[in-house]
Amino acid sequence: MGGMMGYYIIGGAVFLLSMFVSNKLKSKFKKYSQIHLKNGMSGAEIAQKMLDDNGITDVKVISVKGQLTDHYNPSNKTVNLSEVVYSERNAAAAAVAAHEVGHAIQHATAYSWIGMRSKLVPVVSIASKYSQYVIMGGLALAAASAFGSTVLLIGIIMYAVGTLFAFVTLPVEYDASNRALAWLENENMLTQEEHAGAKDALKWAARTYLVAAIGSLATLLYFISIFLRRR
Repeated sequence: MGGMMGYYIIGGAVFLLSMFVSNKLKSKFKKYSQIHLKNGMSGAEIAQKMLDDNGITDVKVISVKGQLTDHYNPSNKTVNLSEVVYSERNAAAAAVAAHEVGHAIQHATAYSWIGMRSKLVPVVSIASKYSQYVIMGGLALAAASAFGSTVLLIGIIMYAVGTLFAFVTLPVEYDASNRALAWLENENMLTQEEHAGAKDALKWAARTYLVAAIGSLATLLYFISIFLRRR
């Protein structure tokens, strides 16, 4: 189990960094929730207008429970906004609503990265669930037989799929934010102060995905180094 010590160290470091970014994100959203929009529009109204302006008529904007539960569901074509984002009229709500519609636009325009991400989802759902168990099993068996190294390699390949998914997610998220900010600016939806708040909020939201991708890559490289040492 000595080989797992480095894994726990990396995992702990990534966890602390993730907590920092997550707390920073929450504080940013709390701050920009205090900047009320001069146009008086709610997150739901902004989302609907952005859909209309992009000629998307088959996507619905709905409210879902929870905090930071906002997402776009391509299977039933819905922009799901948390209750606060859906009803509030502030810079944070505007940023999140426009970002989620950005995903709807990606889907409508067949954006290549979101297409690749969607294709990976079924594989990732299985690989991410079992990869660590397979890796731990491989590490335990490797000390006793060569078969353990094969099991370890299979686990690493499964983990690599999850890492690939994390990096494919990055351009999807950054592009959605760029689309959101461009539309908000081009349509003069926000004042200069409101736009600056929306941009800062989305910047920290994107960093949560960046930390996850870097952490996944660091862990993958660590497992690869263990495999190479055991050959």
